[in-house]
Amino acid sequence: MNTVTQQPGLASSHRSARYRMAGYWLATIPVVAELGLGGIWDITRIPYVRDLVTHLGYPTYFLVLLGTWKVLGAVALLVPGRALLKEWAYAGAFFTYTGAMVSHLTTGYDLGEVGLLAVMTVLTVLSWALRPASRRTAGGWHRGPGDGSPAGRSPRRS
Repeated sequence: MNTVTQQPGLASSHRSARYRMAGYWLATIPVVAELGLGGIWDITRIPYVRDLVTHLGYPTYFLVLLGTWKVLGAVALLVPGRALLKEWAYAGAFFTYTGAMVSHLTTGYDLGEVGLLAVMTVLTVLSWALRPASRRTAGGWHRGPGDGSPAGRSPRRS
């Protein structure tokens, strides 16, 4: 006779957590890979990237700055802890991808890149939304009285 010791809700919750973690990594790995590899390509100013940035109207020195931040963002998304640093990395990746889409659309140059940039933007948002609690800032989006936000603090009493 086979008896089940777990409650059905608990098993479902565990399975949901596994799917969420799998989704998180499936979204995060391509973002980290693109930030890391793309950042290295930017820093080294490989001809393809240099020509692309020049056609979009940016100076080539911009690549070193952008590439450095991309590599640092990739590292930030991988290191354990440092939730606030991860928030900044996600914001930077989002601004990079959406800014690149706007650059391509306004110049009309290499419009085939827009689809890939849109996918990278969606993966960035998914990675951010599915990140585990250990990679989130305390309090999250919804702050209110009593949760540590300045508006909810009581004056100190001596």
